[in-house]
Amino acid sequence: MRLILFLFLAFAPAAYAQGEVAFFGLHLEDSSDQTTQSSSLMAAGPDDADLARVEMLEGMLTERFEAEGYTLLDLAPVAEELERVSNPASCYGCDIRMAKTLGAEFILVGEVNMVSPVLVSIAVQLKNGTSGEIVKGGSVSVRGSTDEIWARGMRQILKNRIFREEDT
Repeated sequence: MRLILFLFLAFAPAAYAQGEVAFFGLHLEDSSDQTTQSSSLMAAGPDDADLARVEMLEGMLTERFEAEGYTLLDLAPVAEELERVSNPASCYGCDIRMAKTLGAEFILVGEVNMVSPVLVSIAVQLKNGTSGEIVKGGSVSVRGSTDEIWARGMRQILKNRIFREEDT
């Protein structure tokens, strides 16, 4: 009996294995008047707090995808190309080329657009690594510039769009 159980467990596919993902991060776009009104502000770039929030959202994505059984691939083989890309979520197929180099089944990209100092749009897409076709995705607009508000927006996307249980 133990031998049968051992063989079953040894050769059974992993229950949570979902696929290998090339996660190219979240792109921060600031189209608010905060930076477009003044060239000195534009040169300064995004606020440190906003950059930290983007990192927090990337961490949330990483944790959730790993918890759901996805394997996030090491991007080192495409690091040089990725460095030259300003926005992997909108790069005319560069994400597909990099995913193919990595052997990724899926591509994960996203954008955070600061429409105003208090209105933020967050979008996430899970794409087929070969065709670039969107498999799942979602976006949400949040009002406020706090860690909790941005995190709540990401939780909404993850729960209701990316990992939503399909209707049967």
